[in-house]
Amino acid sequence: MSIKISRKTGEITIKTANTMYVMARKYEDYLVHMYYGKNSRGVKYDYNYPITSFSPYHEEIGLEYLPDIVKSEFSFFGYGDFRAEALKLRDLSTGSDTTMFTFVKARKFAGRRNIPGLPYAEADDNTETLEITMRDAVTGCELKLYYTVFADCDVISRYFTLENKGKNSVRIEKCMMLCLDIPTKELDMINFPGAHCFERMYKRGRIMDGNQRIYSRRGSSSHHQNPFFMLCDPKATEERGAAYGFNLVYSGSYLSEVETEQCGTTRVLSGLGSDNFNYLLLPGETFESPEAVVTYSDRGIGQVSRNMHKFVRNHILPKDKFPLRPVVLNSWEAFYFDIDENVMEDFAAEAERIGMDMLVMDDGWFGKRLSDNAGLGDWYPNPDRFKNGLRPFIERVKAKGVKFGIWIEPEMVNPDSDLYRAHPDWILRAPGREPLQSRWQYMLDMANPHVIQYLKDSFKENLGGLPIDYFKWDMNRHLSEVYSPTLPPERQGEVGFRYMKGVYDLIAWFGEEFPDAMIETCSGGGGRYDLGMMKYSTQIWTSDNTYPYWRAFIQHGSTFGYPCATMSCHVANHNGSVNDPRQLEFGFRTALNGPLGYEFNVLAIGDEVKDTLSRQIKEYREYEKLILGGDFYRLLDPHKNGRYSYYFASEDNSEILLTYLQIPDDPKKTPNKLKISRAEVGATYRDTISGETFSGAELKKGITVISDEHGNYAKMFHFVKE
Repeated sequence: MSIKISRKTGEITIKTANTMYVMARKYEDYLVHMYYGKNSRGVKYDYNYPITSFSPYHEEIGLEYLPDIVKSEFSFFGYGDFRAEALKLRDLSTGSDTTMFTFVKARKFAGRRNIPGLPYAEADDNTETLEITMRDAVTGCELKLYYTVFADCDVISRYFTLENKGKNSVRIEKCMMLCLDIPTKELDMINFPGAHCFERMYKRGRIMDGNQRIYSRRGSSSHHQNPFFMLCDPKATEERGAAYGFNLVYSGSYLSEVETEQCGTTRVLSGLGSDNFNYLLLPGETFESPEAVVTYSDRGIGQVSRNMHKFVRNHILPKDKFPLRPVVLNSWEAFYFDIDENVMEDFAAEAERIGMDMLVMDDGWFGKRLSDNAGLGDWYPNPDRFKNGLRPFIERVKAKGVKFGIWIEPEMVNPDSDLYRAHPDWILRAPGREPLQSRWQYMLDMANPHVIQYLKDSFKENLGGLPIDYFKWDMNRHLSEVYSPTLPPERQGEVGFRYMKGVYDLIAWFGEEFPDAMIETCSGGGGRYDLGMMKYSTQIWTSDNTYPYWRAFIQHGSTFGYPCATMSCHVANHNGSVNDPRQLEFGFRTALNGPLGYEFNVLAIGDEVKDTLSRQIKEYREYEKLILGGDFYRLLDPHKNGRYSYYFASEDNSEILLTYLQIPDDPKKTPNKLKISRAEVGATYRDTISGETFSGAELKKGITVISDEHGNYAKMFHFVKE
């Protein structure tokens, strides 16, 4: 049993394989946080804290319970706690925003409560959920907190429902699903800022006094701050020390806060925040929050990553549609918009001869889409490019022996499109203000049910029943002027949230309408690289930046919160690198950090290069299972000296894949010792690439790789236990 509710002591304990989480009911009404950490006998935790002046208190309790200082299980605004709050509610009958809910009851049940209209982690036979019911006596609202326990991953998810059982309307003015008070402020934060083409750049630094925020106001999780972050002991390393990991199962605007306070504790909050969100609840209405997740390990930063990897693979990602992930050839970097059925058929034939599995026809196939500035929203095939429509074309492509994929961008519309001319009122647009374009695009109002239905009807009419194996779902701008004419003024704060629910509705529909097709999501590359999108997409286009130099940094940062199985990694042709054996080798070895694909014109390369690509694909297939499902260990951080090293290990340690990537030149030829902690001391391992053998003890102690004089150098070892 992972959840224990003690009526005698008032304590509620959640246990996973390696962690324990404890809360307690105090003075009948108040839920306090007691402990979150290692699951071990004799662990000590208590409720004592110092008394500080200027802290409000309840007259009947006195100084034994101070809302301003106590470690709270879920924090409320304006009722004695001056720290950042999880929930702020305004009573519209009085205008008061003082918020306080008190404990009513707790129960546990097998499985989980699904969240209508939102992505959530899937339960398995061992999943349990704690439900805590709380009530606000003034507004009559009922709050239910849910803690769903994925014990095998050491992950706990947090979400809530808020039902207005009172007589008057209320407004949610701040919504945070996760609240955790940590009993120290001596912590480092690891987070992942970036920009378009430079996503998820690893940063680590000591948390400051006060309030730090990780957020997006862009209507998407964004290239600029990924919602995954860690807090850890300042001395924590990859394999030692205490660390926490936090994430959201959501793809829109969000807020995470890390706030230290006067008594030396740290409060962590994650959720929708308040900048881009408020929500009206009429009497009888219920709000369902998205889901947040947290994990802990005392065995280092790397173990927090592996907890998250296992959780995402087992409880977030959809089941694979194919026995093997298809090695795709994408048309974009080969032809951009200049495509037609003849070019694509030739492309498919060459892809099959090389050994690729799937042709992906990117942008340019629909409407009058000859460039960026026209056609979005018109999801019918361009009759000049596909004279008899898509069906005979796709059938000819598949007859050549490859699968077929297609690019779509459902959330966007160009001003120069049939859709916009017919429905200019279907975009996000603030009253009286000029709608801003980005990339010659407007955002469709995905909060409008008529827009969602139109898109379903349009895609069904033009793509329904076609033998499509793969969709690349793109999203190439952020939300501005977030206003929907379909909602009354008092509900405009809900538009961003309802927009995301519309997106989830449509992408879930694609999964049902095309049950045999896999979906890869994209947002100018990695702009929605999050658990919400991962619930519907087998993998995500990691970044529009395919230069191996930058991919090493982007992929390194991505591995902290997400498994490599989600990370679409392509080999591309930059500055003629396809004709440079060293550059082509480095690009390939860099791409072996996730599912493999290619991004260049195979019609314009020589037979020697084609033979190289064929050998690469065969080699990738030898490692694919390990890359997609193995345990991942980081060894060298590319931010320190331009060297990136990591390995994958099978569950039974019988197979280990080690990669060393070197970006800069190194005339000194520096030795790099790479320690394989998962190697078994008494075993013998053979490297299938070089044929050399090593003892497990040697690998554990570390093998030495000498840096190359010239940069863009890669070396791999594939150790198999004999």
